[in-house]
Amino acid sequence: MQKHGRVCGGCGCRLSQYNQEPLCATCARGQRLVACSAPRVPDTVWRETEVQAAIAAWEFGRVSRLVRKAAGLRQDDIAFMTGLSQGHVSMLEAGSRRLTSLEKVAQFLNGIGAPDTFLPAPLGGVQQTAPTPLTPERTSLNEGNSGGGRQASDARNLAARAAAQSLQFVEEITNSNVSDVELVKLEAEVTRLATEYVHAPLHSLFEDLLSTRDSIFSLLKGRQPPRQARELFLLAGTSCLLIAHASQNLGDEGAATAQLQTAWTLAEHADRDDLRAWVKGTAALFAEWSPQQQVALDYAQQAMLLAPGGETRARIAAIEARTAARVKDSDRAIAALDELKRARELRTEPAGLTRFGGLLTFPVAKQEYYIGGTYALLGKHRLAEEHATAAIRLYESGPQELRSYGDEALARLDIVTARIAAGEVEGAGEQLQPILELPEDRRIRQLGDAMHGVARLLEDPRFARSRRARELADEAHGYQVIDTRAKVIAS
Repeated sequence: MQKHGRVCGGCGCRLSQYNQEPLCATCARGQRLVACSAPRVPDTVWRETEVQAAIAAWEFGRVSRLVRKAAGLRQDDIAFMTGLSQGHVSMLEAGSRRLTSLEKVAQFLNGIGAPDTFLPAPLGGVQQTAPTPLTPERTSLNEGNSGGGRQASDARNLAARAAAQSLQFVEEITNSNVSDVELVKLEAEVTRLATEYVHAPLHSLFEDLLSTRDSIFSLLKGRQPPRQARELFLLAGTSCLLIAHASQNLGDEGAATAQLQTAWTLAEHADRDDLRAWVKGTAALFAEWSPQQQVALDYAQQAMLLAPGGETRARIAAIEARTAARVKDSDRAIAALDELKRARELRTEPAGLTRFGGLLTFPVAKQEYYIGGTYALLGKHRLAEEHATAAIRLYESGPQELRSYGDEALARLDIVTARIAAGEVEGAGEQLQPILELPEDRRIRQLGDAMHGVARLLEDPRFARSRRARELADEAHGYQVIDTRAKVIAS
């Protein structure tokens, strides 16, 4: 008995001997379903001015939205018609994906039923094949009357090919691995970290800082248009700047310097003077707390040349004032304080680095703390206590997210120094108590150095008979600050 050998013309499966049709039941049912319900775009849509303008501008996400609205279709209808995935159509309409080649453009427009005249040359109209390659003898447009029609045709082909290449080049250079929505989210995360830095325990933020920086670095290894690349460089540089502060507060000078060097390079790529100024100012701040105070003054001078007005300039002037006071250059310290007061009157650029808030601002409370510290180093203890008290009052009454516990504690130490200088041991103890009670994870490294300085003052011979002075000196000597980097990694 001869075996039955007929197969379905659709899927290739073997047909039943009782089925006399060319398709199996499943394929026949699918064909009828498509024939009855395939989505279609009415011809009137292509006469709409807005649709024509969107196609002419190669804004195919807008084309998709307009066509769907006019034809009453869904995104999965457009996906079915064009062969794209529904997710691709969604991202196309959101602006996070683009069609990157002439072939894809033609596939999209053909799929939604656009007239041939809307297809990009050389795929549209009567030019269904690519232009004839131009040889050197065909590039001239003025070779006499002979072959004039052929020359005109070659010239049109040249123009069509040049236009197609230009459009494709634009598609390629505007292609991006990051959307504007992602940039907004990254900026929000950097803002959160900068804001929380001034009041949250450092250990809990360090891993978030690293994770955010790594995400931005990963995106920068891809491709973005220049505008987005500059914004990513700014966010990456700002992240490294925050990590530099964290590394310094943890006592790792080498790591802090490496982060600052990276932040400077990223500021160069972002071409942002405000980030450059902040990096140089931070370098001055780090050097101020080291034996290299003269280097700190040099950095502050360089930063001032880059600094915009407002808070950034006030910060640099404050760092210069306090550093000059450390090296006993009272004239330069007072001049820098005058510059700080002038900077207060200047407008802070809202789109500048200070928009991230928190550590990257220099509010009045912090200005008062620096002024108090400068006067304390100059031995002007009455003025030091006055400004330090103002700083503490502003921190205590201000928003929680702007309260810098480290700076507040250092301001109290300026008052402690002033009280000791006046021989008021009990008054010094009252101001020292909140610092002693500060949780260990909020005790930045600078507090340890400052507390040892207080201990030495209390060991002055004039307090030899004071039991309270000895007790406070012992507590200051035993003051424990934030532990090493190993604690951060383990947290």
